Amino acid sequence: MNRVLLPIVRLGAAALLAFLPPAFAQTTEPSREDARLITSTQVLEELRATPDQNVPDWLMQRAYGVAVIPEVIKGAFVFGGRYGSGVLTVRDAAGRFSNPIFITLAGGSVGWQVGATSTDVVLVFVTQRSVEHFALGKFTLGADASVAAGPVGRQGEAAAGIHAEIYSYSRSRGLFAGVALDGTVIAFDRRANNAFYHSEEVTTTEITAGKVTSHSESGRRFLAAVATSANGSGSEPAGAGSTSGSSAPPVPPPAPAPSGAVKTYPMEDAQPGTEPK
Repeated sequence: MNRVLLPIVRLGAAALLAFLPPAFAQTTEPSREDARLITSTQVLEELRATPDQNVPDWLMQRAYGVAVIPEVIKGAFVFGGRYGSGVLTVRDAAGRFSNPIFITLAGGSVGWQVGATSTDVVLVFVTQRSVEHFALGKFTLGADASVAAGPVGRQGEAAAGIHAEIYSYSRSRGLFAGVALDGTVIAFDRRANNAFYHSEEVTTTEITAGKVTSHSESGRRFLAAVATSANGSGSEPAGAGSTSGSSAPPVPPPAPAPSGAVKTYPMEDAQPGTEPK
């Protein structure tokens, strides 16, 4: 009897093994959006581990929004260009960072250039206007919002005299520095956002308002990494990345504005003796 059953058992086991790998792949392999979040988180964590080559704490504490675009490809042969896919998160009125917003970065240049490089790009939005521009779905750095190469590491408050709405950085071959990105277009990645939130035609406003959610572990880790960079703690919002029922406190807004000034994040605070804009 056993000899009769054995070939049947083996055949059934073989069929099961042939079926299981695709099924497991669907549940264990990260989606493209999760992979983008994981890589963006790694960029922030690696920068945090090297404070002398990081976005200064005083600047991150004043951020209205933070974007990470890992592995931006810059290739050129006479006509140059750059392209990358990343993630953006913005603060709400309570100081919490929003659910992840998937974005693309694209730009071009002309010149005698040969070769291709890959860099990680970090953008720090330091005015409310700069993040509001993105609600339209696309804007150009330097045209719709002023951009400047940001100070690095422990350069201190001396660099705070530079006035820009967005500070830009790049990391290539282990070196992290401010970078000029005038003319670069930042756009809402509709395909990625629709896929991540399992919704058709999801908008920036729906994401930032928390009207769409995703209990993604990679999303939670990304928001935690941003919160850590912004205020030195692991708190994160209860949005897309937070687990159900999370009671994590919001990232508190930085110090209040001077008396008589409009209360905003400090980069826009009016200085004593001046009228707020």
